[in-house]
Amino acid sequence: MRDRIYLAGFLIGAGMLLYLGRGLLQQSELVAWGLTFGGTSAVAVLVITLYGVQHELRASRGELARKEAELSFALQVQQALFPQSFPANMGLEFSGVCVPARGISGDYYDVISLPDGRLAFAIADVSGKGIAAAILMSNVHAVLRMLASSGRAPGSLFADLNRHLLQVSGNSQFTTLFYAEWDRATRRLHYINAGHLPPLLLGGRERLRLGASGPPLGLFEGAAYTPGEVELSPGDLLVLYSDGVTEAGTTEGMEFGEERLMLILAADTSRPLIEIQRMVVGAVRDWWGKELEDDMTLLLVRATPLTEEAS
Repeated sequence: MRDRIYLAGFLIGAGMLLYLGRGLLQQSELVAWGLTFGGTSAVAVLVITLYGVQHELRASRGELARKEAELSFALQVQQALFPQSFPANMGLEFSGVCVPARGISGDYYDVISLPDGRLAFAIADVSGKGIAAAILMSNVHAVLRMLASSGRAPGSLFADLNRHLLQVSGNSQFTTLFYAEWDRATRRLHYINAGHLPPLLLGGRERLRLGASGPPLGLFEGAAYTPGEVELSPGDLLVLYSDGVTEAGTTEGMEFGEERLMLILAADTSRPLIEIQRMVVGAVRDWWGKELEDDMTLLLVRATPLTEEAS
């Protein structure tokens, strides 16, 4: 900025000298020398300023490239946290996807093999977006896996996780989380829903919503969470999703909504899960037609006969 001010002053001064002394150039060597000196100085300052601007541009480009590289690395690390494969022959098959809105996501899903032979799966949505949400998401991922593998009952697990999030976020961020443990011997699902959108259960029975068991995590000290329980029959489809799916378009009053999601799912629940996943994601993208405003996460879980291997 200082160089630009100097340059402007020199250029204005040189212009005034040229205008005022236009008739004296032929009569006075001193005037000619002064105008020449002023013009040369202005050119020199211009060259220096241009060099400074080029240097700043190169530095800015280098900084931008560094930040892009860091963001790319963070995205790779985050993608590695999502399941790379799913357990087979456990009475459940899975398909999951997370589409971040801003490079990296505050959404999370996971499938965990427990030490006693049962399965656990979860979906979560951290408040906020971008880097801050992604950092807290990775923390939730690590702590939930540790607590689940320790053999804690779901109610105790959520109490510990809630205390941990209150300590690390200090009420500035919260997390909605649906967590379920599957017992293939009894074909029963024990779950807790901490303020997350109710997963949809579709099958031979009436459609169910696995509603809230308590408030989001990280908001209230001493919050209690009451486990729910449901039995799954072969062919039942459980749909877990984040608000980036149903609330797409909300800012312009054209929300995608649960009813549209339900129409896609109910058309044929026996289709391959990856096909259902692609249809849902494609329908949301087509509905909104713009860059996503919020992270979009979808986890599909279908009950299968125990003798059938899950893909």
